Amino acid sequence: MIRLARVGARKQPYYRVVVIEKDRARNGRSIEVVGTYNPRTNPASVELKHERIAYWRGVGAQLSDTVAKLVAKTPAPAAPETAPATAA
Repeated sequence: MIRLARVGARKQPYYRVVVIEKDRARNGRSIEVVGTYNPRTNPASVELKHERIAYWRGVGAQLSDTVAKLVAKTPAPAAPETAPATAA
């Protein structure tokens, strides 16, 4: 499952987007950290590794409701297009 794990001080939430087994504790040992979410900035800052999220979804990981909303709000950056080579 891909879900949020809370880190940060009391009343100062900061979250990691992690790949973790579904039955583990919220802040238990995760398999991989695939992003961060900071709701305290204005606007909230979200950094995601879209290629890793796509990989884990491809092998069967499910997104939590909150992570699904974050992924939808921050689409993957478009791959830079390479200019065609010109023959001289």
